[in-house]
Amino acid sequence: MLIRRVGIIVAAAAMSVMPVGTGQAEPEAHVPGTVVRDEALPEQLWVAGTATARRVTYWTRTSDDRPALSTGVVFTPAGVPPSGGWPVMSWEHGTVGLGDECAPSTAGRSERDLDYLATWMKQGYAVVATDYIGLGTPGPHAYLDGRAEAHAAIDMVRAARAVDDSLASKWVAIGQSQGGGATVFTASLATAYAPELDYRGAVATGPASNVVEAASLIGPGIPPIESAHLTAYITYVMVGLKAARPDFGIDSHLTPLGRQLATAAETLCFQQLADRAKGISVGQLFSRPLSDGDFAAKARPVLDVPLTGYDRPLFIGQGTNDTDVPAPLTAKLVIDLELHGVRPEVHVYPGKDHSGTMAASLPDSVPFVARRFA
Repeated sequence: MLIRRVGIIVAAAAMSVMPVGTGQAEPEAHVPGTVVRDEALPEQLWVAGTATARRVTYWTRTSDDRPALSTGVVFTPAGVPPSGGWPVMSWEHGTVGLGDECAPSTAGRSERDLDYLATWMKQGYAVVATDYIGLGTPGPHAYLDGRAEAHAAIDMVRAARAVDDSLASKWVAIGQSQGGGATVFTASLATAYAPELDYRGAVATGPASNVVEAASLIGPGIPPIESAHLTAYITYVMVGLKAARPDFGIDSHLTPLGRQLATAAETLCFQQLADRAKGISVGQLFSRPLSDGDFAAKARPVLDVPLTGYDRPLFIGQGTNDTDVPAPLTAKLVIDLELHGVRPEVHVYPGKDHSGTMAASLPDSVPFVARRFA
């Protein structure tokens, strides 16, 4: 297998988010998928079954189509690639945090994710895994900004094929939780955004959706909900929206305690933030209901999952005991998609929680993906 090492092609001063739209041609170095850095990934960060692994830094686009940098990993399986190259799965990870040190390509992955990805590699697929914009690259990470996350996942396929010519052009998107919602965004954008690639379909489990509807019920008067995970999630939503839309008036919605936790959320990874949030109910974060003010108007263009643009099969898996992404939110997503003529393949897993849905879905999702690549 030939691995093409790509060196630095832009100066460090250029490694920041830069505006586009001046009427001039976009610099070649900013073309989505262009690799800035390519380096070996330390073996302790490999997925089981990996033959080679590269960490790449590459150009992609924010949700408002400004060039930005992302990082990610290319995991190539052992063995001889099939004719045409290894089929590719673009993995979109769940919530890890907003700080640079939370990026999976440097921080590593949970045992749950490692086992899940190893299952796919055993099927004979290369796995490429974006960190998303702002996790290890300049600028903040716009949490749940689905369009930006989808761009990063699609451009990760482009970047991977630029450094490893054993990869095929045919690919599928997969993701869980934050990444599940991002995968649904990816499914709506993939063909139009990267027509030179051969996008085949998507698998989303526990997909984040209907965030605005759920968050709009939150305010200082709600009954005390002392869930450290929920408090951490909603704090990330607020900080992520500010990153995506800097004109969002975050401070006008938060109490002093809420502002303290929001500041901590900018750097703390998920479990650290959840530990910090213990004993803090969601209502304590807010000085007024999120239904009051500019939250919904700013959030909908960023967080609302698209209901059109799907031209390939979409798999959605949901556990009935999921408290991170409750089943009613996914049910509403499916209904909204179907009302717009989209017919996802939906699988419900009784008794499974958020994490358990991933493994439970494999007996259904593995053949689903095999049919996409057949």
